[in-house]
Amino acid sequence: MYQHILISTDGTKLSGKAIRAGLGLAKALGARVTVFYASPEYPTPVYSEGAVFTNYVSKTAFAKQRETFARKMLADIQDQGARAGVTVAPEYAVSNVPYDAILRAARRRRCDLIVMASHGRRGVSAMLLGSETQKVLTHSKIPVLIVR
Repeated sequence: MYQHILISTDGTKLSGKAIRAGLGLAKALGARVTVFYASPEYPTPVYSEGAVFTNYVSKTAFAKQRETFARKMLADIQDQGARAGVTVAPEYAVSNVPYDAILRAARRRRCDLIVMASHGRRGVSAMLLGSETQKVLTHSKIPVLIVR
């Protein structure tokens, strides 16, 4: 059925449920997995009349912290996969548009299923906060499995 599953994570506890579900599905199907994380870009300073709100971390330090976090998180997921008997390839990209980065990774890796979590927001909160999951669902040409 599915041979290559992309599991998207943002490092939250909720996305951990998607990781466990995706690894379980991959094990049952004999599929391989790419686990993907889209890391935010360096935030630009905000300028206002008479004040500058800037970052306290340099661009270089931010990039190093981002790299360290991504590598550790993805390595932990690879370990989970190994314990489950599933081959997991890690990938991450720097992007402030996570849904697009997820879709590009799925295309580049030729995945035939995307697994990701959803907070299940509805109404005004969903409209105001937006949903990367909803955007993936809207724009994906391959099946998407949502875990809550």
